[in-house]
Amino acid sequence: MNDSFSEKILDGKMVAERIKNVLRKEAKSLKENGVVPKLSIVLAGKDAPSKMFIRMKQKACQDIGIQSELLELPENILEEELIKIINKLNSSKEVTGFIIQLPMPSHINGSRIFETINPQKDVDCLNPVNFGKLVQGTGELLPCTPKGILRLLKEYKIEVSGKNVAVVNASNIIGKPLAMMLIKEGATVTLCHSRTRNLASQTRDADILITATGVPKLIKEDMVKEGSVVIDAGINYSEGRPVGDVDFEKVRQKASFITPVPGGVGPMTVAMVLENILYLIKNASINN
Repeated sequence: MNDSFSEKILDGKMVAERIKNVLRKEAKSLKENGVVPKLSIVLAGKDAPSKMFIRMKQKACQDIGIQSELLELPENILEEELIKIINKLNSSKEVTGFIIQLPMPSHINGSRIFETINPQKDVDCLNPVNFGKLVQGTGELLPCTPKGILRLLKEYKIEVSGKNVAVVNASNIIGKPLAMMLIKEGATVTLCHSRTRNLASQTRDADILITATGVPKLIKEDMVKEGSVVIDAGINYSEGRPVGDVDFEKVRQKASFITPVPGGVGPMTVAMVLENILYLIKNASINN
């Protein structure tokens, strides 16, 4: 195992900056041809991690030349009102794509909202059409966090094919699509969730462990295989600071590679949002 701490770190911030440099040139070329991409972000409620990610997304948009807007809605917004807003975004000629920031308020039917999103403006790949293509392995538009995780692994030349991968998250936005994408890459995937019995027995067998629960320090040193790759996509706050799912200081002693929080998966997710926006605007011009 490599003893150099700095060489163990999967630096999502650095990789994201390289990706943004490429995207900046693409956005500039579009602007020179009279096309300015625009991202809309819909936030219902005041979830603190969501607000942090939104700030990151808007700052990144400004940085590379993409317009952005935030539509802040009350926690108690009626589902029908939210659908009306989505339909306006669907039909807007100015909006290239949009994000429904998750989590949504508990009284909102997520499945109904996802079905309302225009597949050609679906930055997070939540519409059943886009999600179905992903499951079939034919989708080109991929959800941002899973896409960012795989891109980070590839940038560091970490092989996925033939590896045992444990994913501690079974959501529609991270765990399920990530599992499908990993399988397409040749990995053997164990998808863990809140009812998984003896979670440690699953994570200890993993060559690559990916977690995104939002439970601070859920993953302890004794839950990690020696020399494994640990990807922490969890986010929460402790004493006013963002923290991940992994007990970082202890787990990094066993891992061959590990992502920090912040500075790991978060910046990669944001970079993939930008990439998806540019894909949507280029794809729209092809289809039109």
